[in-house]
Amino acid sequence: MTYQETLAFLLEQLPMYQQVGRSAVKKNLTNIRSLCDHLNNPHQKFLSLHIAGTNGKGSSAHMLAAILQTAGYKTGLYTSPHLKDFTERIRVDGIPIPTDKVAQFVEQNQEYLTHLRPSFFEMTVAMAFKYFAEEQVDIAVVEVGLGGRLDSTNILTPLLSLITNIGLDHTDMLGDTLAEIAYEKAGIIKSGIPVVVGSYHEQTLPVFKKKAQQKGSSLLLAFEDYRVVRQKIDTNYQYLSVYYQEELLYSDIKLSLLGNYQQYNLVGVLASVSQLANQGFAITEQHIRSGLQAVQNLTGLKGRWQLLGNNPTVVADTGHNLEAFEELIRQIDQYSYRKLKMVLGFVQGKDLQKLFALLPVSAKYYFCLADIPRAMPLNQVVEVAQEYQLDFEMIADVNQALQVAEYQATPEDFIFVGGSTFVVAELDIV
Repeated sequence: MTYQETLAFLLEQLPMYQQVGRSAVKKNLTNIRSLCDHLNNPHQKFLSLHIAGTNGKGSSAHMLAAILQTAGYKTGLYTSPHLKDFTERIRVDGIPIPTDKVAQFVEQNQEYLTHLRPSFFEMTVAMAFKYFAEEQVDIAVVEVGLGGRLDSTNILTPLLSLITNIGLDHTDMLGDTLAEIAYEKAGIIKSGIPVVVGSYHEQTLPVFKKKAQQKGSSLLLAFEDYRVVRQKIDTNYQYLSVYYQEELLYSDIKLSLLGNYQQYNLVGVLASVSQLANQGFAITEQHIRSGLQAVQNLTGLKGRWQLLGNNPTVVADTGHNLEAFEELIRQIDQYSYRKLKMVLGFVQGKDLQKLFALLPVSAKYYFCLADIPRAMPLNQVVEVAQEYQLDFEMIADVNQALQVAEYQATPEDFIFVGGSTFVVAELDIV
């Protein structure tokens, strides 16, 4: 099979959540267990770190992978969704899985896959685990796809679990309250395996405590020990001071990820590194500094407060739920600009009433449409935009929308592109 034929099999014959929504999700682990058993259980042949959360799990996974790589460990990294190409989901030391390996996996197992009918995500997870085992990685950093308890990645028994921010996202599948969603995320906590909680809420903390107690797992609340303070930011780095139990631990940490929200993610990352060090990993302060200074270069991460242009300033970010948008708007407000222009597109299921309540009326909006079945029709977006009396244009293609925004902008303007991972993914310049 060619790579393109393989992608057609993966993406078209069997649905993926990012394309069609909840109908693609299998709410049990039966298929992934059967598939991995067929593959001789590759997930049992490497060490791993497992990460769940609503926001921040992808960035945290990439930061941890960058630090581990810098420390000299051969590091697998599994994340989702991809931005440009499927191979981004599965990396070893930052290098995507070769396309011939993707084709080989499907070709060698096509008969079994056709018989079992696993979901797109189940096949992808099994492929990643098999590749990590073949590559004999020292450790794999594995990001949960959706939820945790019933996510395909949850057949792992990791060295450590990390749970990042919990927010109201995917409520149609994970629950209507923070406590219900926390219960699903806490499903990655394994018996006797330590768990780091990066941030918590009064509704989520009791859930984590109860689950950790039931599993006999040590629970580390990162925000109780670590505090991150930004000193300054420029076009390449944000400069941070890290405090541990209110004593200065690191000064002038250079983080190449520029989003404000990375300060919250970093506390969980550092607490996780400390736990790995307790388990025998040789990770020094210099490894931490060097890894954080070059996250994108080491891991290939894109789309997190990514600067795309100057004069006017153009930034793209994949944050797409309410909590993420609140942080994004706060960060935009920290910039000086003449006029804010926002190129936005959304997927179905988003509460636009709450999202649009955050948007400044003084901005100019360009609403676009991601080229996926789940894209929210523009007429639905327009209906809410009119209700909030926003100044907008409808331009379906995100690249054309950005071109119009740039044409209408002055060098002193600020242009933001986002609303959906898939909008950012379709940008030609990302």
